[in-house]
Amino acid sequence: NYIEALKKKKQTTAETEKLLEKSKANARMIKGTEEVCVIDSFIVDKDEFLRAYKISEESGSLHYFNDFFQTSGNNTTTVYETEIGNKIYYGDKGKDSTWDISSRNRTPDGWGSPFPLPEVINRNGNANYPFVLTDGVTIYYASDGDGSMGGYDIFVTRYNTGTESYMNPEN
Repeated sequence: NYIEALKKKKQTTAETEKLLEKSKANARMIKGTEEVCVIDSFIVDKDEFLRAYKISEESGSLHYFNDFFQTSGNNTTTVYETEIGNKIYYGDKGKDSTWDISSRNRTPDGWGSPFPLPEVINRNGNANYPFVLTDGVTIYYASDGDGSMGGYDIFVTRYNTGTESYMNPEN
């Protein structure tokens, strides 16, 4: 109705149509959500969450950024380290002061130089808190950028070894 009213007033409708399409996409995503049931729980301080949250050994490990890199400051991001300890993924401040996911490979001298993941992941907003499945190609991460319903949403993408690129992330 609002779009029709704008058309009658001979005003632009492009932005409103864009918002309408985003709302329709968000409505489809909400239909796909599932209820989560917590069977057992305990209370833990936010600063101690990763120490209390246990993942299987073959899934790698999660660390606080400051603990892993032995730095100080107010960096609240996490570092995901692969099971064999040869690669890490973590949130890092990008060129435009938003969080981007970067990766480093282990070298004989320690951790190599950071390299940000491609723009398909680090575009228009913050991308942070990566986790890689044991297959080594499926990455889950949080983002408030394109395709997000608002705030941090969970996205998944896969590395295509044939094209050496990441597939378009899905919310």
